[in-house]
Amino acid sequence: MRYLLLLLSCCLLYACGTNQTQAQGKNTTKKSQPNIVVIYLDDLGYGDVGVYGADNLPTPNMDKLANGGVMFTDGYATSATCSPSRYALLTGSYPWRNKKAKILPGTAPLLIKTDQMTLPKMLKEKGYQTSVIGKWHLGLGSGLVNWNQNISPGPNEIGFDYSYIMAATQDRVPTVYIENGKVRNLDPNDPIEIDYKKNFEGQPTGLDNPELLKMGWHHGHNSSIVNGIPRIGYMKGGESARWVDENMADTFLVRAQNYIVEHKDEPFFLYYGMQQPHVPRTPHPRFVGKSGMGPRGDVIVEADWCVGELYKTLEKEGLLENTLIILTSDNGPVLNDGYNDDAVEKLGDHKPSGNLRGGKYSLFEAGTRVPFITYWKGAIQPQKSDALVCQVDLFSSIAALVGSKQRVADSEDLSDVFLGKSNNGRKNLVLEATTRTAFRQGTWVMIPPFRGQALNKKVNIETGNLTDFGLFNLADDIGQQNNLAKEQPEKLQEMIAAFEAIRGKDYKKNIQNLKLK
Repeated sequence: MRYLLLLLSCCLLYACGTNQTQAQGKNTTKKSQPNIVVIYLDDLGYGDVGVYGADNLPTPNMDKLANGGVMFTDGYATSATCSPSRYALLTGSYPWRNKKAKILPGTAPLLIKTDQMTLPKMLKEKGYQTSVIGKWHLGLGSGLVNWNQNISPGPNEIGFDYSYIMAATQDRVPTVYIENGKVRNLDPNDPIEIDYKKNFEGQPTGLDNPELLKMGWHHGHNSSIVNGIPRIGYMKGGESARWVDENMADTFLVRAQNYIVEHKDEPFFLYYGMQQPHVPRTPHPRFVGKSGMGPRGDVIVEADWCVGELYKTLEKEGLLENTLIILTSDNGPVLNDGYNDDAVEKLGDHKPSGNLRGGKYSLFEAGTRVPFITYWKGAIQPQKSDALVCQVDLFSSIAALVGSKQRVADSEDLSDVFLGKSNNGRKNLVLEATTRTAFRQGTWVMIPPFRGQALNKKVNIETGNLTDFGLFNLADDIGQQNNLAKEQPEKLQEMIAAFEAIRGKDYKKNIQNLKLK
């Protein structure tokens, strides 16, 4: 009897050990293919997040990711504007290599070629389900889109299995949601018509009908009125399909949460393109007045809440230990970007750019240096990193992480840096602002002298257009106040040579009329 009990105990111990080993093996297999979630905010500045210095703007959920993962103090978008940065993130290529990679109108054709390798295509090759939910702004179709039929090519043709998007930006027509190439809730008896040059007969505009507005325009946003807000471009029809701006954050969030739940048993890639704090800033009534800074502050608080709710979904489904979360922004901040929404008047002591110079549209640091956080519970040790990283590096880094051999030349494999295992970031980086480019190498930044105004008066942001070369050492001049170009000519020439080795010399056609060596 004692022998039988001993034998039974040994069998049970073996079975438990086998099950544990199999479970551990299963977890290890899953860890080799973590879920990838990119949370991409819109116009969020370096100083707009608590851990980056926003003492009077509560962002507890973004702070939680930063304090539990790698908070990069030297992380960049490639560009100081939207479409180019998104192009770089999804392709791993510098946007200045594609002359069409500029701020796109709502009717622009698809910017990414359908035969081009992309982040979602690469992940599909490794067995991932892929999705984009939220802002797109990378063009659709071939240039003559019929919004009443299937819209192609688009996200689904460049690697996304599922897409639920707005075509461009919240301030541009068409103001509708598009799911897998089809406008949601469209009544075929009320077809959509779009024109970016002239209005449709009988349609009110922000310019001619200010009495219909619930948000006034300041510049460039005075065409068709949708939901009491004047837009860029003209739109007619599609009444049943038009979004309600105040519900947009909830709409995208719920779609993202549902996608996670539906695909929790397989590796997935979720590109969650949030619209906040881009104009028009339209917080849900739950968040109105929460920041004390007007709509801009309120939508940042709203966006932070969305981040927290997405986190809770991952936690509830038991996915946090197997999900890499990347949170960042497409470019730097802007206050008055076309609407009278008290962003300037109610700013108070808050500094959206932090201690950086410039903002959106600018070649100065605040144009492209943005909040940049990686989080993976149990896999990343909490830390602050001063490694130089860029969103263009996500392609090759994620490829390395999931075991793909796909690489893009501009995209460096910084997987160990993003996972907090190394602090050896990039050596240099080409930065861009509306087709103008600058160069970062080590702690130095070189800005060529470009034609144009030094101040964008519409948005009250310094453009970085200098009358002579700019040379700044960020190690002791993060605010770029001391131009050392004349004091250190050898360093300047070194920077120019390194820049031209990557960028080429065609940038010179846009520079000031100077005698260049």
